[in-house]
Amino acid sequence: MTRDELYMKKALELAEIAAEQGEVPVGAIVVKRSNGEIIGRGFNRREYGRSPLTHAELVAIEEASRNLGGWRLMGCELFVTLEPCPMCTGAIINSRIERVVFGAYDKKAGSCGSVVNLFELPYNHRPLCTGGILQEQCADTLTEFFKNLRRKKNLSE
Repeated sequence: MTRDELYMKKALELAEIAAEQGEVPVGAIVVKRSNGEIIGRGFNRREYGRSPLTHAELVAIEEASRNLGGWRLMGCELFVTLEPCPMCTGAIINSRIERVVFGAYDKKAGSCGSVVNLFELPYNHRPLCTGGILQEQCADTLTEFFKNLRRKKNLSE
């Protein structure tokens, strides 16, 4: 198992927690590249917090910033089970995360290549990006969640 796969598995564990809580199963971790320490963890909390801002990536970035005592996350990597959206790619750029690794591609809102690649625009910081790590597992987690959601909805009608 590669280093990227190991950390993606940890993000998948967080996605499973999100699913158990009725949230779209996306998990994210922030890792210090120098020593491999996980300094931020997050999973979707939009339903619980009733906020469009509590995406897994933003929760993990916020925790990492608190743990490091500052907003600059240089030398850090973000591992997330779903390709980040425009809001999250903006936060990644602004927090100076060095590298993003994601699992499943998001053809509707993915902003690391699927719809647009915001990391290619001439912003002041351009993270490296690797997609498709444990892609099938990450995609299956989302597919299963939405299949169960539709099944529950049909039973209640």
